[in-house]
Amino acid sequence: MAATGRLADRIALVTGASRGIGAAVARRFAGEGAHVVATARTVGGLEELDDRIRKAGGSATLVPLDLADGAAIDRLGQALFERFGRLDVLAACAGDLGTLTPVAHIKPPEWERVLAINLSANYRLIRGLDSLLRASASGRAIFVTSGVTERAHAYWGSYAVSKAGLEMLALLYAAETRQSQLRVNLVNPGAVRTAMRAKAYPGEDPNSLPAPDDITEVFVELAEAACTRHGDIVAAQR
Repeated sequence: MAATGRLADRIALVTGASRGIGAAVARRFAGEGAHVVATARTVGGLEELDDRIRKAGGSATLVPLDLADGAAIDRLGQALFERFGRLDVLAACAGDLGTLTPVAHIKPPEWERVLAINLSANYRLIRGLDSLLRASASGRAIFVTSGVTERAHAYWGSYAVSKAGLEMLALLYAAETRQSQLRVNLVNPGAVRTAMRAKAYPGEDPNSLPAPDDITEVFVELAEAACTRHGDIVAAQR
């Protein structure tokens, strides 16, 4: 039976898919008919995602992967080429908050880890998946940014720097693909009820925030073949 939905028969890679926004986007994409390739470090979280997707009638391929491993990202691109020959959607949702502390107090290994996950991994994804996205008749790349880039927020050091770099990386990629069928955009999810948000704001009432499932509509819009937006930073909560 052919898949139905706004993303019917599209191949969508979602990073950070074991929890939070990534998991919600993966479930929504599958519910809209996409075959989801879900990546994360946490195998248990991926298996739980797979159970929920299959129970709802969707399909997924699980790829346990540490995005700090650039060579593993390269191998992922090759594996996707061998199995599918194309990639219709990249939703890069993985992120690492690090520790909120003065810049002078950030430990070098933590700085390197946050920059590796939030910035360098996305460069490696672009490098490894560009030809696959261009092989699609309507490739879509979606990156997740944050409001911390709008001004200098004290103590958000490595996270803010990595997200500012990610925005420029994605906007450069958009400028370089303007004459292609590929569309590249960023999503600012705003304040969402996630473990990362709870770590950053431990005194905040999580029930006052929207759940990750509540903000997935913008990801579907940007992933659709009919999407014409390109080089935009789109607010998820409108």
